[in-house]
This record gives sequence, structure tokens and C-alpha cells, in this order.
Amino acid sequence: MSRPRLLYLVTEDWYFCSHRLPLAIAAHDAGFEVTVLTRVRDHGDIIRQAGLKLIPFEISRMGTNPFSELATLARLVAVYRSERPNIVHHVAMKPILYGTLAARLTRVPNIINALAGMGWLFTSSNAKAKFMQSLVRLAYRILLRPTSLIVQNPDDAKLMVNLGLRRIHIIRGSGVDTKIFRPKPEPAGLPLVVLPARMLWDKGVGEFVAMAKLLKATGVAARFALVGAPDPGNPAAVPTDQLTAWQDEGGVEWWWQRNDMPQVYEQAQIVCLPSYREGLPKSLLEAAACGLPIVTTDVPGCREIVRDGDNGFLVPIRNAAALADAIAKLLMDPVLRRRMGERGRQRVLEEFSQEQVIRETLALYREQVA
Repeated sequence: MSRPRLLYLVTEDWYFCSHRLPLAIAAHDAGFEVTVLTRVRDHGDIIRQAGLKLIPFEISRMGTNPFSELATLARLVAVYRSERPNIVHHVAMKPILYGTLAARLTRVPNIINALAGMGWLFTSSNAKAKFMQSLVRLAYRILLRPTSLIVQNPDDAKLMVNLGLRRIHIIRGSGVDTKIFRPKPEPAGLPLVVLPARMLWDKGVGEFVAMAKLLKATGVAARFALVGAPDPGNPAAVPTDQLTAWQDEGGVEWWWQRNDMPQVYEQAQIVCLPSYREGLPKSLLEAAACGLPIVTTDVPGCREIVRDGDNGFLVPIRNAAALADAIAKLLMDPVLRRRMGERGRQRVLEEFSQEQVIRETLALYREQVA
């Protein structure tokens, strides 16, 4: 019998490698013929070397020109018609909308859509975002009803149920490789607090900088580092000039994007992510796997990983003062840091391992082609 054909549609090759590559390799090893459709920049060779078929595909996350967007959809329809996949797995908003429409036009038998979080549209308060959010809700309601939908937390599942969707599966993030991300002894020297994320306003970057300034003004001795690159394809991107200015002022360090995150976590005492909303942030899973205490916001996605007072602290959204209080408490108490870090590692092993996420997703694939 021929191998069932599985096709992934993801906007960026770096995102596929960081969040979906182990799953795709596992699907290939489980007997699927795997194709990846994505914009290729610096990670194409990694995907090919994993034994996966790669089709470069340009899709703009911010494109709004109707003629360009129709051309993108037409190209996508042509690829689906040529590849004839048994399953398509779309990740994030635009691949979900365009991919589902293309799949239905070409009669792909099994459509899986994975929401990696609700993104800028569902956290921004400006008029344009609210208008587009209403359009996206309508499109989801119409397009996604016959598809299988993966969400990463119960809040997003409830939101989709309210839109009338029923084939919903909660699979908690991308998982984390607990052999690579593992605890190390806490480093000596000035304590380091890191925010590991894309440099977006809705990741709470502004609140993190304000928190660092508050603590330094009260004489707290610590370092604060932003670890991540700007994302020019996202409307919430923090300008590079702003990041550079903050670093020049001396309040925070900006480490840019790092490809050695286990080594970054080895240098840190605390990980902080004051995000406005998440699916299930991979950076917090990695931090917890490394045995680090976490301070994050009490919002969907983040509160799935952190239990307040157990493996970290949850603080209100957009509240730099509350963030500073929680960070200060951890900076002053190494015993508390160690206890919370141990609990975080235990939770990842029990609930969020990469093996568990892969197992649950492969079960969904097999159910589709059974």
C-alpha cells in the first residue's frame, strides 16, 4: 500500500523547524509521506536533511492587497491539486484560512487546522484589529466547521465552541525535548532575568523594560535581558531602534535571537514572559524543563504552564509594578527559586513532554486516514 501523504502549510521555515520539525520527522518514521510548504529563508537544508519534501511557498502574513492574496490562493490550489495530500495540517491564522479554502476547493479528504494562539488580532484594542477580528471569526465559523481543529488551551477551545465548531482537540503546544532542556546548577554572580520571545509589544516587552527600571531604581542588583529578534511581519513588532535605545540606556540588555537557548537558560535565575495572550508558549515550557522559576501573566496559554505560587507567579496583564514585585520576591529568595524550578521540571515531565504531544498528534493523523 502507498504511504498516506501528509502536507504541512506554515508561513515561515524557522517556525516550522522550531515548533513542528520533530513531529514531522515522527510522522515520516510512522509511515507518512511528508511534504512541507513554507517560505524558505535559512532553514531549508534542515528540512530536506530530515528526509522531508520541501516546496518553497511565499505567503505574506501582513499582505492585504486583494489581487496578491488571490494569486497566493491560486498558487496554493495548484500545489494541493498537484500533490494530492490525504491530510493537510495548517498552522496559524493565514495558513488556516487560505489552506482550508484551497483544500476544500481541491477536495482534500482530511483537514487539520492548528491554532498556535489567537495572536495580535485578539489582543489589540485598535479599531482595525477589532474589525479584522470580526471578519476572522466569521471566516472561522464558515470555513472550519467540517475540519479538525487543534487548540493549545481550554480558553481557545471555549472560544471555538462559541463559534459553533465541534471537532476540537486540545493538544498542549509543541512539547519540549526534556533531554536537551534540563536543569543545571544555578550560576554564581549577579542574577539574570530573561524574557525569551519575539520582540513584540504583545509579548509584554514594554512591561518587562518598565519592570527592570523600577527594580533598578530601588537598588535591586540584577541583570535583565531581552532574548529574541524583532518580527517585521507582525503588526505588534517592537522597532529595532527602540530595542537599541533601551540597551543604550543601560536598563536592559538585548541579546537578539539566539540559537543556543539551553545555554541561555543556564545563565538565568528567572524567566519572565508578561504576554497578553498565548497558545502555549514554547519558551516557558523550555524554561520550566530547565528547572527555572517563571513569572508570567494570568492569561490563556501562560496559566496553563504556571500555577501561581507553585512553579512561578502569575501577575495581572500590563502591570509592570506587579511584575516587579514578583521578580523581586524571587531574586531575594534562592530557596524559593529552587523549589519552584523543581516543580516546573516535574510538571513538564508529567504533562508537556515532546513525546506526549507527538503521540497525541500522530493518533489524530491515524484517525483521519483509518
